[in-house]
Amino acid sequence: MKTILPLRALRDLAGPANTRRAFSTSIRSQASYGFIGLGQMGYPMAMNLRSKIPSSDTMIIHDVNPAVTEQFAKEVGNVTIAESVREVAENGDVVFTVLPEPHHVQNVFQQMLKPPTLRTEAPSTKERLFIDCSTIDPKSSAGVADATATSGQGRFIDAPMSGGVVGARAGTLTFMMGAPPELVDQATEVLSLMGKRVVHLGPQTSGLKGKLANNYLLALNNIATAEAMNMGVQWGLDPKTLASMINTATGKCWPSEVNNPVPGVNENAPSSNDYKGGFGTRLMLKDLKLALQATADSKITPQLGQHAKEIYSAVAADEQCKDRDFSVVYRWIGGKE
Repeated sequence: MKTILPLRALRDLAGPANTRRAFSTSIRSQASYGFIGLGQMGYPMAMNLRSKIPSSDTMIIHDVNPAVTEQFAKEVGNVTIAESVREVAENGDVVFTVLPEPHHVQNVFQQMLKPPTLRTEAPSTKERLFIDCSTIDPKSSAGVADATATSGQGRFIDAPMSGGVVGARAGTLTFMMGAPPELVDQATEVLSLMGKRVVHLGPQTSGLKGKLANNYLLALNNIATAEAMNMGVQWGLDPKTLASMINTATGKCWPSEVNNPVPGVNENAPSSNDYKGGFGTRLMLKDLKLALQATADSKITPQLGQHAKEIYSAVAADEQCKDRDFSVVYRWIGGKE
């Protein structure tokens, strides 16, 4: 069972602990970056970061899977592998986290911030800038930000991204940032090394709120597009002609134009490759659940989200649809392929 740490536990950062020094100050240079989480998104993001910072700058990486960090070191080079997230925090002035769930972010930050001696005993005593690119709920993010500030060791901002694995590889991601005004320029500069656009939406948690609002809309548009395309095909319309008409009319949206759910309409869409690749149904379900959780926390009552969640839950459990791009909703509703 996954445990979400309470805010009190996150704030309890001053307990006794031994800080193991795995690095010496001799490896440090002009700037030092830490990167935690080398998954499908984090790995290519970290590759772009390392390729665009000066070779003299230090980059320290960590992942729960040691094989991944070893592979990264061999493939990319010029990085130092940390055995713990605390070692990343001790040696990185700017630390990125790209993690799957709220409890991962909470646990990682508890380990990084305890004991609160990063500015007194670590190889680098600078104030840290922690940039969390994970997609989690705003309430959990705010708790981690508060714990970070309370510890006196750094500043925490949220910067979830849009663009998927393809955008991460190409360095064309859009980052949605929640940060105080005085950190915007610094954060924008480093995030731009991994993306093409950085949008500052307001104070901390604003990036996540923007991301969840966007993905809520995307989840609904995807279902509506699948249903509309299915209607047209069942009525005898040519799917390419129908999609072309929609994309020059008021129904145009990203699922209809770029990620059309009908195989063959867009040869580059996952639907034309048996729905393989793209944005997984389980990831869409995760973001939709986070959006609904955030609306409940804010006493907002969405009218369509709950039903959409039920649809994506069923799609994710279907043997013919699971582990595929979320446009596979078209297959689930019985669309002609």
